[in-house]
Amino acid sequence: MKKERIMPDGHWDWSMPVSFSQGWMVDNLIFVGGQLSMNEKGEVIGKGDIETQTREVFKNIRKVLKEVGADTKDIVKLNTFYTFDGDREEVTEFWEKMTKVRMEFLPEPGPCGTAVRVDGFMTDGCLIEVEAIAVVDRN
Repeated sequence: MKKERIMPDGHWDWSMPVSFSQGWMVDNLIFVGGQLSMNEKGEVIGKGDIETQTREVFKNIRKVLKEVGADTKDIVKLNTFYTFDGDREEVTEFWEKMTKVRMEFLPEPGPCGTAVRVDGFMTDGCLIEVEAIAVVDRN
């Protein structure tokens, strides 16, 4: 089994020293760790703006995938975690904005997916975190 750690240059990093990876390629599977809307200094991009944050998260996913010659079209499973404090109508609008941006990066047919509303993230100001699994043909 071939394993390759994925750590793109200039990618965001954790706020404390850890041995986590942005992704791993194992044979023809690519596992992208939870991506946030952060710059390489660990500063949140688009505080309070779900559309901006979603776009940055998917740019980060794409960056990890490109390190091993893949792209978002190769994603087969997507887990989205988001936080929102509001009533049912407001959360529906929030979720629709988030999903509209996600679909800009995911061609038809899209991956299977899960969306989970959470209480918060490791960094204040983050509204969304997404992890992905992709499959590529290595023949």
